[in-house]
Order: sequence, then C-alpha cells, then structure tokens
Amino acid sequence: MQDDALEIFGRAGIAVDEADLHSRRLLVKSADQRFNFIFVKPSDVPTYVEYGVADVGVCGLDVLMESRADVHEPLDLLIGRCSIAVAGRREVVGQDYNLLATVRVATKYPRIATAYFQERGIPIEVVTLSGSVELAPVLGLSDRIVDLVETGRTLKENGLEVIDIITESTARLIVNRASFHLKRAIVRDLVNELTKVL
Repeated sequence: MQDDALEIFGRAGIAVDEADLHSRRLLVKSADQRFNFIFVKPSDVPTYVEYGVADVGVCGLDVLMESRADVHEPLDLLIGRCSIAVAGRREVVGQDYNLLATVRVATKYPRIATAYFQERGIPIEVVTLSGSVELAPVLGLSDRIVDLVETGRTLKENGLEVIDIITESTARLIVNRASFHLKRAIVRDLVNELTKVL
C-alpha cells in the first residue's frame, strides 16, 4: 500500500526523491521540501497521527478500526482494497455457533473480532496472532479466524472459506484532530490535491 500511496502523493505534486525511497531513512522530506514523510509500520500510523507527531497519515480502515484512534478521516484513497472477513474450515462453514459453548477466534484484530461476535451475542475466546492466521483453524488452534482477505487464494489453499464479510477496507487519509483545525488551509489543500488525482 505504501507504494500506491506514494504514487498518489506524487501525482498530486508531493513526491519523494527516488534515492530517499531506497535508503533506510525513516524520515525524509518531499522533493519540494514542503512536507516530511515518516515511514512507520502500518499499525503505528494512527498512533503517530493521534498524538500529533504526524499531522496526516495513510492507513487501512482495518488498522484504523482496530486502533480506535481519535483522528479525523477526510478521504478514502481507494487503494489497498480488501475485506475484513470471518473464515473457517470448509467442513464447519455452515455450523451453527450455538453448537459451540465458546467460539475460539484467531486474529490480529482482537477488537474487531470481539465487536463482531458480541454484536451477535456469540461468546468468544480471542487468540491474538501476528501472522499466518490461516493456520490456526487448520491446526486446531481456533474454530474461526478474522483476517484480511484480498483474493481468497490463501484461504482456499488452506481449506478455509469466508463465512461473513465484516467490512470492506481501503486506505484512508487520516488527520490529527488539532492539526485539522490549526492547519486547516494546509490540510484542505492537501485533501483537494489528492482528491483531484484519485
């Protein structure tokens, strides 16, 4: 998603020099020196923006929902399209949740998973994993998973099927709440420039 986001910023006239992109520097200036780019893990973007270390950031809706960061979200960048889905082994896809006393759910999105199942009155035990979530039901660690699904190929290759789509996710431009007001003109201009190239 980072490459796609940088490409959008570049089309809007806010480019990063190629040499900076291939360096290991995590803080670089835009080619026109107007903006600083901070390169952090996607899951950290909402934190940097919420706490005002960065005025603006780009992250997936999945990360934003999971973090519950208090930020303004003025623009869907329409990149990084995927689904946050509940999935399970093919043989249990139609199984009634009531047959299980507690549904064990493996995920890297514990808040999203908990909210989804609580809204349906289904008791769950969350097993938080940081990767290869698809293995959990295959190896008996969980009954279901909540994970990002782009094409569904990884699920299929591991004998899993989507049971339900929680929501669609795309990359969002997020803005620190104070910066949104204190730097309104800069933020407005940035949003307008990005909107023109989407």
